[in-house]
Amino acid sequence: MSTTEMVFQSLDLGQASENEYACLSQFKNILRHEYLPDDPPIPLEEQIQGWKNIPQFVEYEEYIAWDTSKTKIIACGQIAIYNTGDNEHLADFMIEVLPEYRKQGIARQALELLLPFAKKHERTLWMTESNDRIPASSLFLECLGARRGLENFINQLKLVEFDRNLVDRWLEQSKELKNKFELMLWNGAYPDAQLNDITDLFQEVANDQPRDTLEMEDQKFTPQIMRDMEKSMFARGTQRWSMFLTDRADGKLVGLTEVFWNPNRAMILDQGFTGVYSAYRSKGLGRWLKAEMMQKILRDHPEVELIRTRNANSNAPMLKINVEMGFKPYIASSIWQVETGKIKKYLAGEK
Repeated sequence: MSTTEMVFQSLDLGQASENEYACLSQFKNILRHEYLPDDPPIPLEEQIQGWKNIPQFVEYEEYIAWDTSKTKIIACGQIAIYNTGDNEHLADFMIEVLPEYRKQGIARQALELLLPFAKKHERTLWMTESNDRIPASSLFLECLGARRGLENFINQLKLVEFDRNLVDRWLEQSKELKNKFELMLWNGAYPDAQLNDITDLFQEVANDQPRDTLEMEDQKFTPQIMRDMEKSMFARGTQRWSMFLTDRADGKLVGLTEVFWNPNRAMILDQGFTGVYSAYRSKGLGRWLKAEMMQKILRDHPEVELIRTRNANSNAPMLKINVEMGFKPYIASSIWQVETGKIKKYLAGEK
């Protein structure tokens, strides 16, 4: 491996210059095209709004490196923590390098810049993600001594291949459930009156997802955290449909499914989280939610051609439903974890 000394500079994503935003957007879209070659680039204004509206609970440092002409960003490193009162041993990090500049020691230099932030906040474990479209990421993480903690797929459904009769069959099977449960649709922000109940639902159901060998504890959800995430998402122009089920006996929220759509990528819709309280499972509520949402998508978003969702390979119940719907593996992804001590040894040249 050759070594190229780069000069990195810190960047405040909320207050960058027009040129910095434009070059960073171009950099991100080059890398995005590497693993999503058929997708349109993300417009500059959408990216700027995302950077200017990072949730308040996120604390981060960002570094960028320029080419010799100072006209193109060639590498980027970021480390972040989430001040949510949980997982106070963790830091998320990401190092990205343009393909033609890889294997020159640039990622190592970025890592040296990120280490003081982790030390300052006493973070002992770092996490990041890689995918099979950019194998250089996995090779770097292996050299670093990181290990895979959770394997998952971005699964994709092509609507031209979808069996639309499946929706009718699942809705027919769900008829009796309507006597016990009520379906609600929310477009956009969660209603204030239901926000606490929605937060409680996420707190239990979202944390019930498989974590495999990831060394992390349950995440904490609060109404303010939910609102901060909404603000960031809506600032980018992303729209959300949420479908919830309530128990008619006591009005309790028992399950949900959500989808996200951005007009800048009108052909693609993202299926977000789907979950049901454990006491209400094995009743067909998940299939009912999926069928109702799919019916609405087909009716109200005819421009959508692809639906994507992320599933842990160990999440058998959700995978079963998605396989029935026709979702197929699209991108293989891994979440890695590595101790701060191993990063120090790597940077010191120790094994």
